[in-house]
Amino acid sequence: MKHVLVLGLSLAISLLGFCQENITIAGGEKLVFNASYSMSGLMTQLAQVTMETADIKTSSATLLHLKCTAVTFSKWDSFFKIRDLYESYVNPKNLKPVMHKRDIEEGTYKKQMKYVFNSKTGTVKITSSKPNKPTKETQPKITPSTIDVVSLLYQVRTTDFSAIPVGGTKSFTLLFDEKELAVNIKLLGKEVMNSGPLGKKECYKLSVSAKTDKLKGKDQNLMWLTTDRSRMPVYMKFNIPVGTGELILKSVASPK
Repeated sequence: MKHVLVLGLSLAISLLGFCQENITIAGGEKLVFNASYSMSGLMTQLAQVTMETADIKTSSATLLHLKCTAVTFSKWDSFFKIRDLYESYVNPKNLKPVMHKRDIEEGTYKKQMKYVFNSKTGTVKITSSKPNKPTKETQPKITPSTIDVVSLLYQVRTTDFSAIPVGGTKSFTLLFDEKELAVNIKLLGKEVMNSGPLGKKECYKLSVSAKTDKLKGKDQNLMWLTTDRSRMPVYMKFNIPVGTGELILKSVASPK
């Protein structure tokens, strides 16, 4: 179950680079998902995943704060405790990251990471630390389009999927665990989904593949995104070496 949140959220990695509508992500939104994992052949709810946005003012700019948390329900903590926090601070106009932070606690595994992006030099300063170990710092070169996983979760919602043919794919680069990872997204079509608090909604069905052994199967890592202007992620499925899981939208609080 290690990195279940990451693998589940990775299903939402976007089609960055396609034509975009005039859709913006605003501060004050809160989406809550129930996270389930297959145990002995049964899908069991283990955790809650929350995605929130907020406007943050600094001395030199206004940024959009994107925050994702994953917390196991208390009855499962003795089995496998998860307390994960993923944060990104992005330009509110184009959602390009300025800084990305991860605070991971999964069972006995703990790790903190911080990425500071420098678009002028084409580099990212990475600080990584684990309990009782020296802090590591690196500053690798990255491509201009490289983005962290949380930023990509929101980039997808500004994409004009109506301009993409069914079966169309897009490749781009994701920075994760100090490495750039090539990801391919394929539009499979549209489906009407029971979207929890939103009722029945027409959705875009997306398939995610990547050059990694952490995602298994062809067209088995999927996300459904509403076709309306809210571009709401309502359901995600992922297939990993140790099993399968899903994220189901439970509640929505829209910006005021």
